[in-house]
Amino acid sequence: MTEYEVLDVARRAMLVTLEISMPGLLASLAVGFIIGLLQALTSVQETTLTFVPKIAVMIAVLWVATDAMGRALGGFFKNVILTSMLQI
Repeated sequence: MTEYEVLDVARRAMLVTLEISMPGLLASLAVGFIIGLLQALTSVQETTLTFVPKIAVMIAVLWVATDAMGRALGGFFKNVILTSMLQI
């Protein structure tokens, strides 16, 4: 593999990592924002209040998005393996 091909694989790996992690991160961010807003409005300053809803939402998002995440990761590995096989 040339340097360009290695950098291209690394770039694609970072993009797939972002694609896989974004649903969970965005859901966690949204839940954290909503709970923070509710805490500010009601003056309830319990620090552990955000953890249970975030964990529940993360589990739900991962359960729903597992198929898409697996397809993205599988497609990336398939592409990398086929590319490396063509080099041989």
